Amino acid sequence: MKTEYDFSKLKGKRNPYAAKLKKPVTMRLSFDVIAYFKHLADEMGVPYQILINMYLKDCVQSHRKVGWVR
Repeated sequence: MKTEYDFSKLKGKRNPYAAKLKKPVTMRLSFDVIAYFKHLADEMGVPYQILINMYLKDCVQSHRKVGWVR
């Protein structure tokens, strides 16, 4: 085994699955919704975007639907 390796000539390879993991989107959310998730995220020590994604993913997995009030 060599004591030193030269990695300068190696070419990096992109993860072919990275683009399929998450997709960036732009959403307009109410200030109170953002404040709520930021507060929860601060308590949990995670970014609020991850917390919102976790909540939405839970809604998808449990087939939760929005109840419209007229």
